[in-house]
Amino acid sequence: MAAKVKQLPSRGGTPAEKVYLIEIFKGMAITLKHFLRNLWDNSNLYVRHYPEVQPDIPARWRGRHRLLTHPDGTPKCVACFMCQTNCPADCIMIKAGTRIDGVTEKMPVSFTIDLAECIYCGYCVEACPEDAIRMDTGIYAFTSSNREEMKIGMTEMLSLKGGFPEEEYQKGLEGE
Repeated sequence: MAAKVKQLPSRGGTPAEKVYLIEIFKGMAITLKHFLRNLWDNSNLYVRHYPEVQPDIPARWRGRHRLLTHPDGTPKCVACFMCQTNCPADCIMIKAGTRIDGVTEKMPVSFTIDLAECIYCGYCVEACPEDAIRMDTGIYAFTSSNREEMKIGMTEMLSLKGGFPEEEYQKGLEGE
């Protein structure tokens, strides 16, 4: 059984259509029209006045990382390397050491995340068996003038607090 093929006539046979100059000028005219309209009347533009008006951030939003602590102030992280292994960007670096207080066997001696390499996927949070790392600080704007300042260490992550109430964060994780 043969397929029915419909042949369409070829367009663009005139020299003006082959050069495409007319179409280029038509496109530039439309661009100029929009530019001038927005220049004289910008009331219809959708602009977010960022520094003055802060955006609404949902509880499931993934931002800067933080490490959680036990009620006695010790880090929950047991240096199992699950977050480092699961990270597709390889931006987490952990050095483990033995724990002397007897709570667990290991603890991180250093825990560093390079925010310039992080893709904020949240796989480190999902992989953590101890719920020691979260991305719920509510910090959405961080910049730096040099690359070394983009690396945050364990002391900085332990000092950060959650940006959302715990109930709202749990609801966000459940997808409600």
